[in-house]
Amino acid sequence: MPNTVTVVPFQGTQEQEKELLEAIEAHAGRPGAAMPVLQKAQAIYGYLPEEALARISAGLGLTMSELYGIVSFYAQFSVNPKGRHQVSVCLGTACYVRGAAAILAAVEDGLGCKAGSVSPDGKFSIDATRCIGACGLAPVIIIDGDVYGRLTPDDIPGILKKYTED
Repeated sequence: MPNTVTVVPFQGTQEQEKELLEAIEAHAGRPGAAMPVLQKAQAIYGYLPEEALARISAGLGLTMSELYGIVSFYAQFSVNPKGRHQVSVCLGTACYVRGAAAILAAVEDGLGCKAGSVSPDGKFSIDATRCIGACGLAPVIIIDGDVYGRLTPDDIPGILKKYTED
């Protein structure tokens, strides 16, 4: 599989922009306004697109650099779009020693994209995560909140098929 990044074009709606502008207006001029506005923007879009960050920058009087500093510091924020189905592969210690790297490789091969990116069709995003607290089931993946444990790479195609048929 080539090591490429799939660029998903921004597809914000007028309703989303209105909701973002309302959040900016509600917090503008208040100390610490960036956090609640960034949280709201991520809730609206599912991530923080550059277009939304530019609106927030202008509306709160903060530089893009200041916003990126906040966004890059807190793990809750993402500047990368997410697929309709979100796949998290645990790489915590218990999962890792029980073969999580091979599980991650099988997921990447099955979806045609690398961890931290979105599949070419935009349906899936893959995140390599740290311990999710299901060590007794290691290795573990979570897809849209569904937990799958005690996996082998051979299990992955059947699991992914459940989500590709929608």
